[in-house]
Amino acid sequence: MDAKLAIDCAVLLLYFVLIISIGLYMGRKQEDLKDFALGGRSIPWWAVLASIIAAETSAGTFFGTPGEGFALRNYTYLQLALGTILARILVSYIFIKPYYDYKVYSIYEYLTARFGVPTKNAASAVFMVTRLLASGARLYVAAIALALAYEMISGTRPNQTETLWIYIGSTIAIVILTAIYTTLGGIKAVIWTDFIQASIMIGSALVALGLLYSAIPGGWNEIVQRHGGFGVSDFFTTGLDPAKHGWEKIKGMFEIEYTIFAGLIGSTFITMSTHGTDQDMVQRMLTAPDIRRSRRSLIMSGLADIPIVLTFLSIGLLLWVYYQTHPDPTLPKTPNETFCHFILYQMPVGLRGLLIAGIFATAMGSLSTAINALATSFTRDWYEPYLIPGSTAEQSLRAVRWATVGFSILMIVVASTTSYLVIVHPNVRIIPIVLGIFGYTYGSLLGVFLCGIFTKRRGNNLGNIIAMIIGFIVVAILSGLPNNIAGLFGGKLYTQPTWLPVIEFPWWICFGTIVTFSLAILFKTGREHRPRAA
Repeated sequence: MDAKLAIDCAVLLLYFVLIISIGLYMGRKQEDLKDFALGGRSIPWWAVLASIIAAETSAGTFFGTPGEGFALRNYTYLQLALGTILARILVSYIFIKPYYDYKVYSIYEYLTARFGVPTKNAASAVFMVTRLLASGARLYVAAIALALAYEMISGTRPNQTETLWIYIGSTIAIVILTAIYTTLGGIKAVIWTDFIQASIMIGSALVALGLLYSAIPGGWNEIVQRHGGFGVSDFFTTGLDPAKHGWEKIKGMFEIEYTIFAGLIGSTFITMSTHGTDQDMVQRMLTAPDIRRSRRSLIMSGLADIPIVLTFLSIGLLLWVYYQTHPDPTLPKTPNETFCHFILYQMPVGLRGLLIAGIFATAMGSLSTAINALATSFTRDWYEPYLIPGSTAEQSLRAVRWATVGFSILMIVVASTTSYLVIVHPNVRIIPIVLGIFGYTYGSLLGVFLCGIFTKRRGNNLGNIIAMIIGFIVVAILSGLPNNIAGLFGGKLYTQPTWLPVIEFPWWICFGTIVTFSLAILFKTGREHRPRAA
């Protein structure tokens, strides 16, 4: 083995040994499901904060956000981060207290108390299917590094079949390594490894940013000359066409991905759903000792989003400038692969291993939390009520561990399928895929939760399920999903009316929530399910 490659491999091996060791050590002495799912509510708020950052900063972010900066050459994606701050403040004061008051393990248990078992089952099922698809879809991203590394070592670009097998093999390796400490260590192992992984991810991104800037001859002057200067439009856009009037002018706002309105409104709904109604995110917040510290970790994670997103977008923009000044005929055609290409071919030895470790850190951080949340939700919402009613603490702990293994296998299947689709369609961008999967269903989840929290006598099982289904259908039509699916087979189901916009992904959850909430409140809550005192 080449000496330089050996050094990078040693750095990567050290990372894996460190993460698995810490995960197993921190997760020892578990006695029941509460220890596995909530860590005994004894996790420091700053560790919860790091875990939230690690969970939402996936490998899709590590490559996808620089890909957005590289492709768009601006910071308009940053507008979506504005809504995440507002949303986290709302979530911290609307959702967290009821979850603590009801002492839930799975947040969908709250819906049982408020509406009944059918609503809980519907919400839990929506979460499990959506989270499985979304986490599996972004899991494949970490395999990009290995596919490009194969090309670098062999000197030949792998064909589609070879690339697919590289993706599948690396996906299996990542899932197995992550599943080891997640299965045995539970949420404690997840959070403490997330803390390490978040530190590696942020540190490696800052190193890459510094190296990129220093590698551009002329520095800032060259950047401005190549880009043409920076103005307000590079950060904020409205999407309103000044040449149009009335509805036509407003309609265009919904057809552009990144606008200030999408950031302040659409992104607020996105984050309220992912951080208020998603077991994956909320579960780590419930490990804090009390409501006050849980709120602190959540709100501060929103403030941390701005510099993190700004860093990754800057990496993408600097990559574009760098390859303008250093033309590279082997540069990948897909923007998602550009950052990884730079890491493998331009990073110094050792630092290259650190950056690759950062890639795996983001993948494993988001994967471990997703698997843990899925297993917890399955055990609490389905295993204990239906499969083994009255199960003992030992049975539940064993079930949640086997569920962790089962969902790990399913993650591999989804990631492999996603890899195939992306290889066949190389121009696909990651961020719209990952956020888009949530968009179809999480508006329905958020609408039902808001009905339960903001009203006392509105909403019931039948009405909630009808509202959730119609909310999904409306979003599917507004986003053009039926035609997109038909297009894969060379067909078209219908023609969208000219007055009806084909809305972009930042707005999907917003419309889904409004439709679901508006329909759910038309139904009256039965007396037995009106809110009880905390």
